[in-house]
Amino acid sequence: MDYIGKQRQLFLDHLAKNTLQSQPHNLYEPISYLLTLGGKRLRPVLALMAADCFNANPKDALPAAMAVEAFHNFTLMHDDIMDAAPLRRGKTTVHHKWNINTAILSGDAMLIQAYQQLESYSPAVFNSLTRLLSQTALEVCEGQQYDIDFETRDDVSLQEYMTMITQKTAVLLGCALQMGAIVANASDADSKTLYQFGVQLGIAFQLQDDYLDTFGDPAVFGKQVGGDIIENKKTILYHQTLALGSSTQQQQLHKEFASSSNRTRQKLETVKKLFLETGAAKTTQEMIKKHTQQAFEYLNELRIDAAKKQILLDFGSAIMQRAN
Repeated sequence: MDYIGKQRQLFLDHLAKNTLQSQPHNLYEPISYLLTLGGKRLRPVLALMAADCFNANPKDALPAAMAVEAFHNFTLMHDDIMDAAPLRRGKTTVHHKWNINTAILSGDAMLIQAYQQLESYSPAVFNSLTRLLSQTALEVCEGQQYDIDFETRDDVSLQEYMTMITQKTAVLLGCALQMGAIVANASDADSKTLYQFGVQLGIAFQLQDDYLDTFGDPAVFGKQVGGDIIENKKTILYHQTLALGSSTQQQQLHKEFASSSNRTRQKLETVKKLFLETGAAKTTQEMIKKHTQQAFEYLNELRIDAAKKQILLDFGSAIMQRAN
């Protein structure tokens, strides 16, 4: 088993032993259900890796990793309600399997559990961890609200979109890494640098996700290509097309995103062509490369063993090498 696989298995074993089965059953069963649906476990693995990079035992970071994963799944449970999503990781969402009220309450309980996970640490470490998690949680909520607001706006700027994906997605990756560093008693400078590495990598990852949704290989990407276009999601490609396209191309894009779903194939072909002809696709690839490089520049600043730095570099490279 490779290094990442070992860290993931360490977390999964801990998760299996610490998933609560308590009363009332209808409060805790949805939590266990969502936590065991799978996923890459990217965030808790990052927390364990960060602790290891600063020569702490990754096991010491397991409560922090659990806190990050519990918080992340809390956001998923509530996001699914807001999106009226029927499926999560191919399985029925909590609010469909139970009901909306149960999903809201179980999500609230999961958020509380995230903070309870940190109570095993010393007061100083606990204070640092909870302060970071609280700030991150607030930013994630802000990002989600921006995302909701943008659904009904046609004047969203590129900077606003970048702020949204940073807060909604990227800051939690940075948080996971910084929490592992805090557990390992890393210097304040190093823990903040590692946070920035995670944020930049998270931005690049989300931009790449936007790109691959239109131009990826569905057999490798693992999602329906064109799903964002079909759902009229205003991703980075949409914003770049508006920024770079002619007035005619801008009008055509607005027209396509206002169209009904009974002409899906034609819509996909037309919008994809606009993304290519305006240069939006190329510019998005350049942005992905830029933020990935910025992430690696932060990594170079870390004062850790070269071998540990290489592990983070390899990990960052691996998650950015999804097929297109």
